[in-house]
Amino acid sequence: MDEIYKWIEESPYSRYLGVQLEHVDEKSARFRLPYRDQNSNPGKALHGGCAASLGAIGGQVITRAALGPDSGPWHTAQMQVSYLAAAIGEDVVAEARLLRRGRELCFVEIDVSTSEGKAIAKITSTIRGRGGKPEHRAQVSKADAGNSDPGVMGPHLGKIPFIGNRGIVVEHMTGGTSRLVMPLIEDNTDQSGGVHEGAVLALLDTTGAMASWAKAGPGNFKASTASMQIQIVGPTPKGDLVAYGRCVENDDEIYWSDVEVASASDGRVTARGTVLYRIVT
Repeated sequence: MDEIYKWIEESPYSRYLGVQLEHVDEKSARFRLPYRDQNSNPGKALHGGCAASLGAIGGQVITRAALGPDSGPWHTAQMQVSYLAAAIGEDVVAEARLLRRGRELCFVEIDVSTSEGKAIAKITSTIRGRGGKPEHRAQVSKADAGNSDPGVMGPHLGKIPFIGNRGIVVEHMTGGTSRLVMPLIEDNTDQSGGVHEGAVLALLDTTGAMASWAKAGPGNFKASTASMQIQIVGPTPKGDLVAYGRCVENDDEIYWSDVEVASASDGRVTARGTVLYRIVT
């Protein structure tokens, strides 16, 4: 268990968030995330990427404990995040529970709530321990047409504290498509020096949201991510990432956007997923 505490404490991204591991064993774990302005959206609302990050951290902690230290490296093969409510200027707590342990897969459920017990997010994840298997060579992303028009909203995204501190930049955001880049800065990394899965999830979430806004256009709207489905195809790379988003469907206030996250150096896919986004007047 000492190695698990060490992984959290020595991962710059976890330190940036302020994650505090209060308990862990082979079947459960509990985390606390104190409120920090740097983790927020406007209005002191906890950024959805932070809640998703607690799911990634919780799933990995349980898997590392259940499968043992020789089962790595580990990655979140699949995750479903449902956002139930906003945490406004509040500490949040994440409770992770092992649902089933397999030979190299663990199925984990994570509940994120405020300290007062208000449910914020429900997360289920499937984490894989690769057991020392050779590095997986993922497919090369299909990328996009290469257009570079950040639109009206794109240049302002960095003003959001959590996004700006990730170094995320909007390169393109028009016509229902988006392309965002995220550099490998220290605060985005895990203990190994690769991109932390939580930072990958934040990039994927934001790229899907921007594709939705690129479809809807700017206006006096309220918006939030309702849910995400994500697959991370292997241990994350040690380099910059680029994410491509495309709004594939919308029905009134609901938008569905597909996202691919890839290594900026060779284009190989790191993660893919679908973001369900809501924009209302």
